Amino acid sequence: MLIRKTPWRNESEPVIVIMAVLLLLGTINVFSSSFVLATTSYNNPYYFLIRHAVWLVLGIFVCFVCSRINYHRWQGITKWLLIATVLALVLVLVAGTVVNGARRWLSFAGFSVQPAEFAKLTGILIASRFLTMMMKREKKIDLLKAPPYWVIFFMAALVELEPDMGTACIVFGVPFLMAFLVGIPWKQVKVLFFTGIAGIIGLIVWQPYRLQRVLTTYDPWSDAQGVGYQAVQSMSTIGSGGLWGMGLGEGVSKYEYLPEAHTDFAFAIFAQEHGYLGVLLVIALFFMLAICCYYISARARDIYGQVLTIGIMLLVVGQAIGNLFMVSGTFPVVGVPLPFISYGGSSLLVTMASMGILLNICRHGFQLQHDERQDARKDLIREGSGREPGAPLLRLVK
Repeated sequence: MLIRKTPWRNESEPVIVIMAVLLLLGTINVFSSSFVLATTSYNNPYYFLIRHAVWLVLGIFVCFVCSRINYHRWQGITKWLLIATVLALVLVLVAGTVVNGARRWLSFAGFSVQPAEFAKLTGILIASRFLTMMMKREKKIDLLKAPPYWVIFFMAALVELEPDMGTACIVFGVPFLMAFLVGIPWKQVKVLFFTGIAGIIGLIVWQPYRLQRVLTTYDPWSDAQGVGYQAVQSMSTIGSGGLWGMGLGEGVSKYEYLPEAHTDFAFAIFAQEHGYLGVLLVIALFFMLAICCYYISARARDIYGQVLTIGIMLLVVGQAIGNLFMVSGTFPVVGVPLPFISYGGSSLLVTMASMGILLNICRHGFQLQHDERQDARKDLIREGSGREPGAPLLRLVK
């Protein structure tokens, strides 16, 4: 028997604290990493900070709303989210804004939205609904014959056409990992894994710039002024921070040395200014978030809550791991943002919505714990155990 002793009532409290700390660090880092570019390009050092603040306020509002919506309702509106997401993905291919050769954004009123980011959450909701249904019916999960997964694959294909291979892999990869963790036959895992690897290799070879990125990943100095420039600058930026860092705002790589210093490579600037201790802090926060997600999933009210929590954990923490590997030069440059830290309105909005759903799952799980505790107390009193109504009870942690 394991007695649960924690300084918080339920996992929503540490999740909120972790999220608040990461948002604070991210907001500070957005300004520190972007004020040079904002000054030279827009003659306003606060240009990106102001826009980030607008998205942040909107994200907090979305998080609050999602935390108040019963997470079971997402099963009923998933099809409408799918229709809206697919229409947006098609629209961006037709009338999207082209930046750096990629058509990924829909622009209006001075702001840009990236539909591919919303496809990530939509894919998780579709997969959660399907996997829950199959588990309740005790049927074998066959992804090759599952229409919902073909729909997710279709969304990933639309994202790839932008082109955005990194995001496309996340759109389909997270639902696949969800199915793997839930339990699918090993034979099918092998088929899908090797098919996916073959497909990724084909897409890399199909686009010469992708092949060059992969070839220079493990020796970027072989083309330090060409394809390997961003990787070299990123690793140099991280290494120059040392243990303690150069100090807030004192990083030099943002002075047009490191491309995308406030977006995909924002963490490199953070490491330069806050050192390895700052890096360890961020890694520890994401690790603790993963632990909280594990406990929220274990105490969720039903299968749907468990599966959905797993998907959100894979999305947020998985993207963090991918970004850290990319920035450190372990992975090729694939354009995966660091949740809470990187500048990007659509990414922040989707992350905050995901966290709101997670908090709602936790709230319902806590209510279930409370109800079970009350029932156990009544049973003990009824059996004449002599326990007073206000006395604490032991709770088994599965």
